[in-house]
Amino acid sequence: MALHQHSFTFEGEDATPIFAYRWSGDAPVRGILQVAHGMGEHALRYREPLAPIIESGIVVYANDHRGHGRTAPNAGALGDFGPAGFAALASDMAKLTDIARAENPGKPLVLLGHSMGSFALQLYLLDHSRKIDGAILSGSAALDCLAAGMNTGQGLKSFSAAIENPRTEFDWLSRDPAEVDKYIADLLCGFSATEASQASMFAALMRTFDPQALKAIRGDLPLYIFAGDRDPVNGNLAWLRPLADRYRAAGVKNLQTKFYKDGRHEMLNETNRADVVRDLAGWIDAVIGAA
Repeated sequence: MALHQHSFTFEGEDATPIFAYRWSGDAPVRGILQVAHGMGEHALRYREPLAPIIESGIVVYANDHRGHGRTAPNAGALGDFGPAGFAALASDMAKLTDIARAENPGKPLVLLGHSMGSFALQLYLLDHSRKIDGAILSGSAALDCLAAGMNTGQGLKSFSAAIENPRTEFDWLSRDPAEVDKYIADLLCGFSATEASQASMFAALMRTFDPQALKAIRGDLPLYIFAGDRDPVNGNLAWLRPLADRYRAAGVKNLQTKFYKDGRHEMLNETNRADVVRDLAGWIDAVIGAA
């Protein structure tokens, strides 16, 4: 089945041009999946892993965040969120939600955030949970737990210490060496956020572990959290379980978790990715069917 790609730009609240993709298959559109990618990567990496979902009638929208992919004005700007800082990532995502809704009226929309994108989604949910029909956190953590446990000065490479006898500095991403090598060879991957951008991220995300702020999330929002249990970003789940507990305590009733044995950070690019995508598709189908 053919997979159709359309690229476009839209303006952020500060008029910054944001680059985005829309992917669709030949089947009639049943619903929308919006994707927020992680740090040191870009949206195009999600086209191949999500192909089975796209081909099933789910149109996917994904933007390159500020300081990433084709939104970054040049290679020197990679990792720099710009003057608006990390909070602008969530507002950009809200704008893309509106675009996807307008282009597909009446279709339910689910938003998936991976890693840094999952932190942006955590922020998004505090203000925009009524814009979407479901939310998915991949490769996530409670940021205060993560911040206490990682060496922010080393950036992404700090996570390699969690892997025994690593072949590369990025083996923490996946057990599949071919996927790791693809990431390393990609000129738009492998960088960390600048010091100023990291500071803006941690400052903006302080709201995400405020119990009162979390109560703004609508209680009936379907929420799916999936991860590998050997992901150093979640401290082998030690920094992720508190996040699920906080959402439940805030009143989120429809929360499902799925943890994959021995899985690392990028479950969509892991050795068992077919099972991961099948589980993800099943959850999306259930949410879309109930919307």
